[in-house]
Amino acid sequence: MIHQTLTDYVLEWFSNNSIRILIILASLIIGIIVYLFVKKQIKRLIKKHKLEENTAKNLSKLFKYGIFLIVFTAIVLQFAESLGLITALFTLVGGTIIGFAAMNTIGNMIAGLIIMISKPYTVGDRILYKGKIADVVDIKLIYTVLEDLDGVEIHVPNLLMISEDITNYRRDGNIVRISTVITPGFEYDSKMVEEVLIMAGKLIPETLETPAPYVWINQFQPYAVEYELFIFIKDIKKLPIIRSNLHKVVLEKTKEHNIDISTPILLHQRSY
Repeated sequence: MIHQTLTDYVLEWFSNNSIRILIILASLIIGIIVYLFVKKQIKRLIKKHKLEENTAKNLSKLFKYGIFLIVFTAIVLQFAESLGLITALFTLVGGTIIGFAAMNTIGNMIAGLIIMISKPYTVGDRILYKGKIADVVDIKLIYTVLEDLDGVEIHVPNLLMISEDITNYRRDGNIVRISTVITPGFEYDSKMVEEVLIMAGKLIPETLETPAPYVWINQFQPYAVEYELFIFIKDIKKLPIIRSNLHKVVLEKTKEHNIDISTPILLHQRSY
């Protein structure tokens, strides 16, 4: 008797909610079809080299979460009326909590999409971020994975990556200009100083012949002239070592030619 009553109740429930059940099934089927279609199109774009694999992976995740959220919302809405006040309270409280918790996550996801589309940097690039040189290991939807010169892996939220100034040295094979500044006094012949600096720049094995090293006079300081030597390199991975070697060679050559690169100090004399 009890079994029969339970069966009747289940059948009656299915009969009363048949349209809702069909809508839920249709939502699930449409969601799966849309996801499979999007996934197929993403794979096609990868094969045609119109989309990077890392970007494609993140886009696939984004569509999966988005479709799941839409389908879940459609299912909940079918029973919102029957659950009444309880559903409304859970929806309000849960929505508020999730909204606050997801605010940064959504912001990082949007920032991740901006990075993938605008490509200020890509996987394999060497960048200068917050005064540190690091390689871009991976670009995920929420954060970017960096590896500094000590081999330490750093996970940086994408919102921070688009809000900070980043210098991108790209990767080996791209030409990068680096420089060093000296401030000898006005008594030195400018042509001689320039020749010594260019000579120093050419002594660095990684310095390219084309574009050739050159020197600018940036400004006149109170008691010195500011010279800046520029050289061009391709070995981006060795950038910190090359920069250090450039400073060493410039120091050695200026000493060799008796050029004092410390800013001269004017001694004030008083007469009584």
